[in-house]
Amino acid sequence: MNTTQQSDTGENGLIVAHYGVAVEVFFATSNDRRTVRVKRNSGHVVGDQVIIQDEILTRLERKSELSRMDARGGVHLVGANLDILCIVVSCEPLPPLGFIDRAIVAARATGLRPVLIINKEDLPCSAAYRSEVQLTYGESLTTLSMSAITGTGLSQLKGLFSEGLRGIFVGTTGVGKSSILNGLLPALNLQTGEINETTKRGRHTTTVSTLHTLPGGGELVDSPGFNDFGLVAIDVRQLALYFPGFEPARETGCRFRDCRHRDEPDCAVSHLLAAGAINNDRYTTYLQILSEVDGLTVEPKYRVKRHRRKKSG
Repeated sequence: MNTTQQSDTGENGLIVAHYGVAVEVFFATSNDRRTVRVKRNSGHVVGDQVIIQDEILTRLERKSELSRMDARGGVHLVGANLDILCIVVSCEPLPPLGFIDRAIVAARATGLRPVLIINKEDLPCSAAYRSEVQLTYGESLTTLSMSAITGTGLSQLKGLFSEGLRGIFVGTTGVGKSSILNGLLPALNLQTGEINETTKRGRHTTTVSTLHTLPGGGELVDSPGFNDFGLVAIDVRQLALYFPGFEPARETGCRFRDCRHRDEPDCAVSHLLAAGAINNDRYTTYLQILSEVDGLTVEPKYRVKRHRRKKSG
């Protein structure tokens, strides 16, 4: 029996799954779930707070949204009202060059907390890869090393979400996002896939974005994998400010507030680079992404934006 309370203004709910032409809505007041048909390009996304009346959804204002554009130019909303961006990587398959950096910049620019999760600790290649990743990013953000297969590190991840935060897994296909979620919620028994031994790439096993409530607190969105992470609505100033590895430059500061860290005089990044305090590979990656940011207005690939809440009353 449907025990959801109704009123003249409709029912308040949360979208917890999106199936293309339908969404699943959860109603907290009655602990009910209901599938509602929507247009394929309705713009609704997992994490949206909605009001439903006469089978019509009205979306409430978002505090944040995450969307991406595919290789053919299609824009896909991934999640809404998020607090944490969990960047899942592994030694097999390796993430594309700059994937982690773009994800960190996007998260910081929109006010999300980036967390780097190094999965597949059980693989022989993992120890060397973990050392490399922690050397590069360990001072820039929280990094967690784990194995969804053995359960190593799962308790740390549970502790992160126990603060009551909502996060989303992003990562290339095959890094084990669904396997991690199976470890957090064994009853889900999500499908997982094997890595192609020739290409060392995974295959898509998650095809629908879904939101899950974790038993220790917090919520997690599992989304389909994708292999690029372009930046949209990120200007040069934000890239220069949020690029991982440039944190020491903020302490001394550059002569110019809008320094691009390229060839400006008295650039803190240039000084640290010359002194060996910033790795040459880090700087090369930065210059590559900087050139992409300069052309964002022409070919946007990824967008993360945060909205201000309207004051009530």
